Amino acid sequence: MDSETGGRESETGGRTMYLIGGRRVTVLDLLQAGLLQAGAKLRFHRSRIGVAYDATVTEKGRIRLEPEGEEFRSPSRAAMVAAGMRAVDGWRAWLVVDQERFLDAVRQDLLDRTISKVAAATHQRNEDIKRQRVYERLKQARRRAEAHDPERISVRELLKLWEAADRGDQVSQIEADLANHGLLTSPSFRAVTLDTVVSLTTPSDEAERSATTGDTEIGDIRVVENDEGDDDLNVRLTVGNLSPLAGVESVGPNSPLEEATTKMLLNDYSQLAVLSGPRGLRGAVTWRSVAQAMQQKSVASVADAIDPQAEVVPYDRDLFQVLPILQQREFVFVQDETKAVKGIVTTADVAHRYGEMATPFFQLGELDQTLRWVVSRTADMETVQTICSRPIESFDQLTMGHCKRVLENKEVWERLGWPVDRSAFISRLEEIRLIRNQVMHFHPDPVPEDTVDKLRMFTSLLHRYRGLA
Repeated sequence: MDSETGGRESETGGRTMYLIGGRRVTVLDLLQAGLLQAGAKLRFHRSRIGVAYDATVTEKGRIRLEPEGEEFRSPSRAAMVAAGMRAVDGWRAWLVVDQERFLDAVRQDLLDRTISKVAAATHQRNEDIKRQRVYERLKQARRRAEAHDPERISVRELLKLWEAADRGDQVSQIEADLANHGLLTSPSFRAVTLDTVVSLTTPSDEAERSATTGDTEIGDIRVVENDEGDDDLNVRLTVGNLSPLAGVESVGPNSPLEEATTKMLLNDYSQLAVLSGPRGLRGAVTWRSVAQAMQQKSVASVADAIDPQAEVVPYDRDLFQVLPILQQREFVFVQDETKAVKGIVTTADVAHRYGEMATPFFQLGELDQTLRWVVSRTADMETVQTICSRPIESFDQLTMGHCKRVLENKEVWERLGWPVDRSAFISRLEEIRLIRNQVMHFHPDPVPEDTVDKLRMFTSLLHRYRGLA
């Protein structure tokens, strides 16, 4: 049985068809496909400093550095260790010497071969067609990125390519598909809002961006450090998840104070950024600083009202790290991936987000308890155990799924005696069960706008008729 596919084989490509949309391609996959041979020589040449590093592909699909003998599963990790660099895209760094092309090109051959098998099949499953569609779209995005014309797309639209509405269970699959095509999003699609527009770009494009924006990263190629997801646990709530990075209202340091106060009044803002350029944050103007400036001068300017202690943080900073600053300062400005000041997060934003997360959480808690109570008044434990096929010892152990299974049983439902359509009730309960899974798994995205209303109305229905149970 193949451990990667759970023993699933298909006439449309067998094991390799699951490389698209399932996980990141590895060097071992290239060996097993016959696109790379054990013993193949690899070379990483850093033209800027005139230094080259050599390695060999082992039979287990690892990269053995020469002459040290250290072995790595990840091409990027191997390149990083060989060159003593902090971040390298190993797929674009290692040249397969006898083929005179990079590992990335061999990886693309594997993807092309895999999708060709799927396309040639006479009977394609929906999942195969979906993966083929994603493959073609990402291949097109790769061509645009290499032409230095990267596709720009909102995170929401990006997720729709995988038929996902939020960054839930499919995040790892999406990252794997992007990585297999040598793509990443700039800024990271994990660390921004759903409506933030990101670029589908390549690591080399990011290196050029870093060079033009004064990034302190040193190296030939810049990329996320882990190219195979070995340590890819990323469940953070970031500052960028609260700010769309769409720009901030600002004034220049030499602007009249009336311009600042007018903009604050028109937009109901408590503060404005003072910018001397996209990356030149001079501070902030707040109502407090305005009052202090006017107290000292009868005719004050923005320069007199600047609070120079305004904080600016990168969009991918953990929100929890910023909470102490927000508690003290009440706001922080946010930098995008180019270090331009493009957003702001306030204590009100944080309170709103936690309210979005907490409200359905508590509603679901009430629903869970109410459903268990209804079941306990309608069916005995033996009936529940039989329906659920589980050794449940008490009603407190019932999950929402258990309750759904019990209540959709025709005999149990008739005992309720509710003037409610069973099919419609169970259908809504299934929707709520899926909502519960999303909320309880603490996905970074807000629940849909109608979720709170659905939970409230379902709870109201339960309270209306539970006395009949």
